[in-house]
Amino acid sequence: MSESHHVHLISDSTGETLNAMARATIAHFNEIKVSLHTTIMVRSSQELENAMAKLRQNPGMVCYTLTDRDLRNRLERECAALSVVSIAPLDPLFARLSDVFGQTPGPGVGLQYQLNSAYFERIAALDFAMAHDDGALSTRLKRADVILTGVSRTSKTPTCIYLAHRGVKAANVPLVPGRDPDPAFFEALADGVPAVGLTANPSRLAQIRSERLETLGDRTPDYAELDQVRTEVTEARLFFDRHAIPVIDVTRRSIEETAAAILATLQTIEGARP
Repeated sequence: MSESHHVHLISDSTGETLNAMARATIAHFNEIKVSLHTTIMVRSSQELENAMAKLRQNPGMVCYTLTDRDLRNRLERECAALSVVSIAPLDPLFARLSDVFGQTPGPGVGLQYQLNSAYFERIAALDFAMAHDDGALSTRLKRADVILTGVSRTSKTPTCIYLAHRGVKAANVPLVPGRDPDPAFFEALADGVPAVGLTANPSRLAQIRSERLETLGDRTPDYAELDQVRTEVTEARLFFDRHAIPVIDVTRRSIEETAAAILATLQTIEGARP
């Protein structure tokens, strides 16, 4: 039986950075069962007390991101009294950057979420992704940073949305059997807008489509039939080859991994341009 541990994440902001770091690290300990307890927006003594109440109920390691010195000191004292390990994982990075930059980091909570130009660029990218889902408003494809194309259920929409959070305007153009994409797609390619093809193992795609039909109560003929899916995937591959579109297989990739592969592909394309 695997070991079981409690890990507490305490943040004075949204906790996204801390959560991502913890999950990425914990994933390497696959024999350990970990229960994560997250308390966010801890900016007062009462909010810290709420976090400590959770800790007392289920003692375990504490990872925190708190900028208020008094709250940090109190948390450290409480953890020491409970004999639990506490760590501020961003502190070593701040210390090294301070050495490199020759400057002490300024105070502030959630500065990465401030309403600056980068924030509004992310929102614009998200709006763009939603407006261009499944080829909608295709006449505006030339404004895209990248066009994702592929057969149904190859994760185009969630990948577009994830890329939007990275500030990348991604459009989604589906490949429909027996029908060419909108002419605007080819016009965008001719104008230099890069496209990336997404594909997947036909057996996995058929399974995903079958589950989708069950969820919707749909009975669309052939949509989830393996032979039909194989034909679509083969025709999509030929389409990608004809138009020199780089391809990413998403069968064993998470949305995050697919997005990272797309960004790497875009860097390669950009580097190859004169």
